[in-house]
Amino acid sequence: MSLKGLKSGTDIRGYGAVEYSNEKKFLSDEAVMKISAAFAMWLTERTGKALNELKVSVGRDSRVSGPRIKKAVSDSLTDKAVNVFDCDLASTPAMFMSTLDLKCDGAVQITASHHPWERNGLKFFTPDGGLEAEDIEWVLEKADETDVSAVKADASKITAVDYMKTYAEHLREMIKKGVNAENYDKPLEGFKIIVDAGNGVGGFYASDVLAPLGADTEGSQFLEPDGMFPNHIPNPENAAAMDSVCKATVNSKADLGIIFDTDVDRAGCIDRDGDEINRNRLVALASYIAMEGKKNGVIVTDSVTSDGLKEYIEALGGEHYRFKRGYRNVINKQIELNKAGRFCPLAMETSGHAAFMDNYYLDDGAYLITKIVILLARDKSGNAIRDILAPLKQPVEAKELRFNIKLEDFRPYGEQVIADLEKYFDGRDGWKIADDNREGMRISADKDHGNGWLLLRLSVHDPVMPFNMESNEAGGVMKIAKEFREFIKTYTDLDLSPIEEFVK
Repeated sequence: MSLKGLKSGTDIRGYGAVEYSNEKKFLSDEAVMKISAAFAMWLTERTGKALNELKVSVGRDSRVSGPRIKKAVSDSLTDKAVNVFDCDLASTPAMFMSTLDLKCDGAVQITASHHPWERNGLKFFTPDGGLEAEDIEWVLEKADETDVSAVKADASKITAVDYMKTYAEHLREMIKKGVNAENYDKPLEGFKIIVDAGNGVGGFYASDVLAPLGADTEGSQFLEPDGMFPNHIPNPENAAAMDSVCKATVNSKADLGIIFDTDVDRAGCIDRDGDEINRNRLVALASYIAMEGKKNGVIVTDSVTSDGLKEYIEALGGEHYRFKRGYRNVINKQIELNKAGRFCPLAMETSGHAAFMDNYYLDDGAYLITKIVILLARDKSGNAIRDILAPLKQPVEAKELRFNIKLEDFRPYGEQVIADLEKYFDGRDGWKIADDNREGMRISADKDHGNGWLLLRLSVHDPVMPFNMESNEAGGVMKIAKEFREFIKTYTDLDLSPIEEFVK
């Protein structure tokens, strides 16, 4: 079986639980060892070093298949004489940082982010950042050619490292310097901040970052790693997860509530009133942080952000650059713009991936939250975050529908639908095609046609066309949906049941 089917953008994803051992995307020991050996060969080509000169750090999130997969990674690497630093439980951003602090040539993180307990995957880093899609393709092609039938692990090549202690220390120092309080070592005294780790690896933020700096973290929940995720999905975009942490924030009378995804590359938060700071509100807050003290700058986001966010960023003196969905897409555009001489301090997806230029272009949920904690602690009133977000205009209504494409060769069909959509609405009274379409087709509706906008795009990897609508008035989304339905109803190779059910 080819391993190419395990590619998921710039990651490798599959099933990790043994119950799924017959699933074609199962991350068996053999598959993991082949991929790990191929990554070692990729590093030799990249660095020019011999295999026995390479140093690679290995970490994992809390899911149940992590220990098994970590052993397979380490066995394969040490069979190749690679020196392994075993970081065990660790966040994904920390594993990137380990390449810098531990002087590693590469890092492997075993994670499937917010996906269910039975899934798992592999992410790879070098000191220059994460691997690109073409690098993953190279690794998987080489893995298919690799024989691991005679792998012999060498335990003498493994060094255990508690790297999360070092990583947490970096964040504590960042808060101390950022707040610069009179009580320098306890800048969070007097603040109550709770953490919901969803039984992922984010619990360290309460115990090793906030509490040592004086914060009251009583009321934090689900801090213990548990790879079955028994309480809720560790995902800031999940409604049940957000409802849980909102209630915990209010019940504990906290100044701030924090929620991480499983591997802590994403985060969301809740203000003292129990209101979510997520999606557009979180992007706005991160934009304020990135633009603070700056006269101008470009903020790159994905394509589904609101009109109110664009106005907010422009009021800060910035330029809003809507780009494509996919965290690597927005980060790579950020890097490209900076290389071209355009100051771009932040790239952020509405899912919560936030990459600051001053943090190696790394999407790091703990780093983002640390910046927010600094804002909170600098203003003893506890109202700083609420005041900063007050000018942001929020839509009255928002809705997302998803249309499955019923064709195997789905991409040309989806692209044709989008091209036809542009023709259909071009010049139509009450509608205006956006001048910054970089993914799909975004079209604004005037007050007579819904007072908002629609966006139809093609999924990056799947035969799906996500369709987003927002309106600035009650009932506006329905107006937009009904007019869009008149266009889309003839496309019989789309599953149109979502919009038919919605307009009923």
